[in-house]
Amino acid sequence: MLLSFRHAVRCLGLLGLMPALSACNSLAQLSEAGRPPRMTSISDPTLAVSYRPVTMPMPPLRAPPPEASSLWRSGSRAFFKDQRASQVGDLVTIIVDITDNAAFNNGTTANRAADEKFGIPNLFGIKGKIISAVTGADSLSTASSSDSSATGKIIRNETVTLRLAGTITQVLPNGNFVVMGKQEVRVNSELRELGVSGIVRPQDITADNTVTHDRMAEARISYGGRGTITQIQTPRYGQQVMDSILPF
Repeated sequence: MLLSFRHAVRCLGLLGLMPALSACNSLAQLSEAGRPPRMTSISDPTLAVSYRPVTMPMPPLRAPPPEASSLWRSGSRAFFKDQRASQVGDLVTIIVDITDNAAFNNGTTANRAADEKFGIPNLFGIKGKIISAVTGADSLSTASSSDSSATGKIIRNETVTLRLAGTITQVLPNGNFVVMGKQEVRVNSELRELGVSGIVRPQDITADNTVTHDRMAEARISYGGRGTITQIQTPRYGQQVMDSILPF
């Protein structure tokens, strides 16, 4: 009951915000009328309002083992200097190559029937036909039945292939890197926004300073955009709100 009340309040709030959302959307479209979408300026991703430092479970800290005097450093890929990204601000190339194929086919069928009869043969010592409507064997009779059937089928084929440079924004206590990369590509009146972020182990960065998406933990990969085509393909705010609150 509480969840239904909260849902109703939320829906009413969305209805109240519809004029404001429509006005903001119209102003944003009018500001870009006759010109392609504006590209955002290059900025520090850690200064964004939505940025939050990453915290992950860490092993207990241990003192580094002593090393014998040598010019070679364990884990290095070059004799003189390791050219891979290793500290905050360093760049690393992220390779995304996703080929996803999935198919689901589900079907359910449920049937239920119930029949109940209730009577009071003796009520306060009174028997017979005096109050037979109450004390009869069939004074109360209930019957119910339900039948439901559902089928569902999903087929997905997705392919995403891209390369972009990311920046190490944080070094976790265990040595892993938090990497964030963003790229904007504008073609005519459509702006494509690419974003990749995740956690990378130093040893998963190859000698040519690249890392694949399947080596990134907690990976977040986005490929979207905004512009004329996106506006046409996106339902209006009013339609989205009505689709979320209408029960039929």
